[in-house]
Amino acid sequence: MSQGFLIHPIDYRYGTPEMKKIFDRRSWLQKMLEVEAALARAHAEVGNIPKEAADEISKKASLEFVKLERVNDIEAVIKHETMAVVKAFAEACGEYGKYIHLGATSSDILDTVLALQLKEAIDLVEKRLIELCKILVSLAEEHKDTICVGRTHGQHALPYTLGHKFAVWAYEVKLHIERLRECRKRVCVGKMSGAVGTYAGFGKHAKLIEKLTMEYLGIKPAEISTQIVPRDRLAELLCLLALISSSLDKFAREIRNLQRTEIRELEEPFAEETQVGSSTMSHKRNPINCERVCALAKVLRGIAVAALENVVLEHERDLTNSACERAIIPEAFVLLDEQLVTMIKVFRGLRIYPENMERNLHLTKGLILSENVMLRLAEKGIGRQEAHEIVRRCAMKVYSTGKTFAEVLKKDPVVRKHLSEDEIDELLNPYNYIGIASEKVVEVTNEIKEFLRNLE
Repeated sequence: MSQGFLIHPIDYRYGTPEMKKIFDRRSWLQKMLEVEAALARAHAEVGNIPKEAADEISKKASLEFVKLERVNDIEAVIKHETMAVVKAFAEACGEYGKYIHLGATSSDILDTVLALQLKEAIDLVEKRLIELCKILVSLAEEHKDTICVGRTHGQHALPYTLGHKFAVWAYEVKLHIERLRECRKRVCVGKMSGAVGTYAGFGKHAKLIEKLTMEYLGIKPAEISTQIVPRDRLAELLCLLALISSSLDKFAREIRNLQRTEIRELEEPFAEETQVGSSTMSHKRNPINCERVCALAKVLRGIAVAALENVVLEHERDLTNSACERAIIPEAFVLLDEQLVTMIKVFRGLRIYPENMERNLHLTKGLILSENVMLRLAEKGIGRQEAHEIVRRCAMKVYSTGKTFAEVLKKDPVVRKHLSEDEIDELLNPYNYIGIASEKVVEVTNEIKEFLRNLE
């Protein structure tokens, strides 16, 4: 094996030590040993092997006794990963080594190890999501009455509140937590059912051996399997990780857009004392954290496609999923972890500029209240469609003449027939037209806080 090369950015740039350790090669080997030891204890429990054999195997199920280097040396010769582990483990256990891996196929061990890894990784992702959700709830509550302009199609739409934006995002994260908890039940399952899933190699106590093995490991067995646990479960999980990643992409993209020089309503943290924005343009404050999150989301969505391809295997299994999964599963979790940690940092240090929001509210000279004017005219007895056309015609004059919406409306004879100047001024006050946005923020954040309390 090559040593010392740092090629993939995961090796030197992305991901936390906490997540990387879950998929580290030594951690993997430790879990391989633990699964083999759990199987040995199950065999001893039903009387298939001596208890002292299971005790010795369990005692030696440690990297202290089974070295990764020895496993690698054996694999280099025999070209089989699981058997390399079994041989190295058997060497460490002496006369009791003959009882290791009894009745099992490689995928019994590998899929069960994967379930243990996924359980830890999902727990960490959930921890990050909960932290992010709490931050977004806090921001939503703090800014439930902070007025800004809402945008659709990249254009100014109606008055909005910043807290409402944060509450929408917080609820999206809440749904991801719910999805993840549901998915965990389906994906964190092991198997001890043999070469094609018939349990033939485990004898008359086969189901009990599987049950006991999984109980020792703290997971449940798959309800039914072939040589492997079918990969639809993994595809569900990796598609979910891509979905979470896409939400983070959306949050980050919105911050990037609102950080544009012309808008500057939000800004990701920037360390003025030390941070460099450009190698040549010294003034730059680039949204590099949010851009990184958006970039990594593209990789996660690609991983979801690969995971769907892995569902399609031949007969009771082939090996076309294996190399793919070795790459995409750690990569998906490490990169999503990077995204989550980054967005937590961004939201914790998010800079908010209400004065720029106030400025931007008036950029269209009152046009963002066109709906309010139209509905008031409809209340006055003009048909809704006719009112829409009257207001649309006035709005177009604002674009062509440069006058304010108020000036145009006050000069329009049809409008003035139904609305006084004071009514027009009232209708064009953005602070009078945010509906129940603040109320919805309170309603939704209370629901999310109750949900989070129930998780504790």
